[in-house]
Amino acid sequence: MAEFPKFDTKYLKEACKEPINFWGMAGFAVATAYVQDITPLVAALAAETLYLATVPASSVYRRLVDRREKQRLLKLREQQREALIKQFDPREREAVEYLRWMKNQIYSNYKKFTGTKQIPHNIQSLDQRWEDFVDLLDVYRRRKHHLRSINRQAVQNQLVQAERSVASAKDERERRIQQANVEILKRRVAAFNDIERSVKLVEGQLQSIENFFGLVNDQVVTLPTPERVSSLDFEQVSDSIAMTKQMLEETSDTFAALDSHNRDIGNYELLLSQGGSSK
Repeated sequence: MAEFPKFDTKYLKEACKEPINFWGMAGFAVATAYVQDITPLVAALAAETLYLATVPASSVYRRLVDRREKQRLLKLREQQREALIKQFDPREREAVEYLRWMKNQIYSNYKKFTGTKQIPHNIQSLDQRWEDFVDLLDVYRRRKHHLRSINRQAVQNQLVQAERSVASAKDERERRIQQANVEILKRRVAAFNDIERSVKLVEGQLQSIENFFGLVNDQVVTLPTPERVSSLDFEQVSDSIAMTKQMLEETSDTFAALDSHNRDIGNYELLLSQGGSSK
């Protein structure tokens, strides 16, 4: 027996919003008013029932809706990324725009020197690598700014003071309270080090992406054959970026916990250094 698609209100809503449905119903309403008879209205209800019973369940229509939704999300993501780039400082925007220009140069040079009109899939993946560059640069700038804005010495001083308080505690309850504070401060110092390492790793990954774009362009210009260009290890760059993103996800909880902890206990001096946060 043939399996019917499961009912999904998403497709039903989309079908209701289709222009053909709206104008069809409007046409029946006008006809009803014009002839002063409910026959067009009855026909409209019957047609609408049939329409909503068949169209949303059609696999063809569902693919159309899914394709439109995918295009909408891609456009939204592009708009969000462009808005993000506008928040970068001039030097960061310059790096992003230069890499975008390099990407377009690679596409142009590939067509020019290979004599082909179609860009192969592996080279088209530079679109995704450019997006990765923007996303990683955003993480890099925010984490680096965070490190520069934290008064790390204040944390170290608090740790020393807390350790002294443990040693001079008058009773067990006071000692346990101070020891708990010592453990928290030690974890914070370790978290700072983790974030610092992540910043260095992301910085290296950004440089790797820039250098890879340059390498691809060099290969396209000097060895303009599809086979030569295809021999470049695009997967290695992709895997490296994936590993970097995984590392960032693993440290994101630590990063968020630092600010949360500072605000919860009112240690605002640990958020803003005395010297400001200039880049």
